[in-house]
Amino acid sequence: MAEILVVDDEEMLRSALCRALKSAGHKVTEAANGKEALAAIRSHMPQVMVTDIVMPVKEGIETILEIRRIYGDLKIIAISGGGHEGELSYLRFAEKAGADHVMAKPFSRDDLLRAIEDVISV
Repeated sequence: MAEILVVDDEEMLRSALCRALKSAGHKVTEAANGKEALAAIRSHMPQVMVTDIVMPVKEGIETILEIRRIYGDLKIIAISGGGHEGELSYLRFAEKAGADHVMAKPFSRDDLLRAIEDVISV
């Protein structure tokens, strides 16, 4: 199974994602924003990062760009539930910034597990 970093400012959603991934056998670390995510990556490199786009402190697009610049091989799945521009705009930006896969919230546990499997196998 994979080592996964889950980044989302919504604590309940982040906890639910972590539980789902752990129940599937993955090793999971979590962060509430991009700044915490970068610190977590510096201390231990995951195979996959699942990150929200709209977050305080350091948002997802900025985080994806920085990770691509520093840690080019890290697999990134961007997730978004919308915001001011709508989820599709944010997800398009995430793809252009370097996300390997994008998903609109809400999504199922199985969809997330498939996305992780897909990005790892590439």
